[in-house]
Amino acid sequence: MLPNGREFQFTEADFEKIRKMIYDYAGIALATSKQDMVYGRLAKRLRALNLHTFNDYLRVLERGDSKEFELFTNSLTTNLTSFFREAHHFPILAELLKRQRLNSPGGMNVWCSASSTGEEPYTIAITACEAFDTLRPPVKIVATDLDTNVLEVGRNGIYNADEVNKLGPARVSRFFDKQADGRTYRVKQELRDMIVFRKLNLIEPNWLVRGPFDAIFCRNVMIYFDKPTQLKILQRFAPLLKSDGLLFVGHSENLYHAADYFRLQGKTVYELAKAPASPAGRGF
Repeated sequence: MLPNGREFQFTEADFEKIRKMIYDYAGIALATSKQDMVYGRLAKRLRALNLHTFNDYLRVLERGDSKEFELFTNSLTTNLTSFFREAHHFPILAELLKRQRLNSPGGMNVWCSASSTGEEPYTIAITACEAFDTLRPPVKIVATDLDTNVLEVGRNGIYNADEVNKLGPARVSRFFDKQADGRTYRVKQELRDMIVFRKLNLIEPNWLVRGPFDAIFCRNVMIYFDKPTQLKILQRFAPLLKSDGLLFVGHSENLYHAADYFRLQGKTVYELAKAPASPAGRGF
C-alpha cells in the first residue's frame, strides 16, 4: 500500500494521458474532479493484468491491445438507466408513432443512440406495443452503445425482479417472462425481435445506421461531451431524422447551441429547425 493509501501508483501525468485517450476515442471529456473515479474503475484492470503501476497499464494500451482498449473504454463509460426513465417522453413518442403510421406504410424506425443495458430501447418497444395494442407493432428499433458489455445485457433482455416489478403487474405479465430462478424476468421474444443491438461510437466518422428515423433518443449523453463535440453529433443527427420526427434528450441537456438544426418542441423534446438533407450513414 502506498503512503496515500492507494494500491497502485497513479500520477497526474497518468490521469492526463487517460483523459486524452478517452477523449480522442469516444469524445468523453473527463473533468479534473474525476481522478478518483478513474483510479477506482481502472484499478480493477491492473489487478486483472497483474500490473503494478498505471504507467505499466498505459503501455499495454499504447501497444494497441484492442481487447484491452475495449475493456478500458467499458470501464470509463457510465450506464445509469431504468425502465421509463424520464417518463414524460413516452406518451409523446406514442402519439408520434400513431401519427407517423399514416405516412409510413413500411413501418416506423427509432434509434436509441445510447442504449446502455437495454431498459431504454425496451421501454420504447413497450410504448410502441401499447400504442398499437399488439406485441408486433410496425416499429423497428436500432439500439447502439459504445460499451460492449451493456449491449450484451440488452441483447439477453434479462432483468432483476425488483426492477421489473416497478412497472406494475399488467405490464410485467404482458411483456416479460418470469425465469426459473424466480429472481429475474426476461423480455418477451416479440419485443426482443423489434430491436437490433449494435456497437457504435458517436464520434467515429461512419455510423452504421441509416435514416430516416421517426425518433432519435440521445438522452443524458451530451453531458459527457464538450460543446464542439456535441454540435458535431447534432449536425449529423439532423439529416437522419424525418422532417416531422423528434429528438429526445435528457433532463439536464439543452440544444441552444444547435439552434440552426433543432428547435425546442416540448420539455427536452426537439424538432428539426429546417428540412433535412439526404440521410447519411449506412446499415440498419
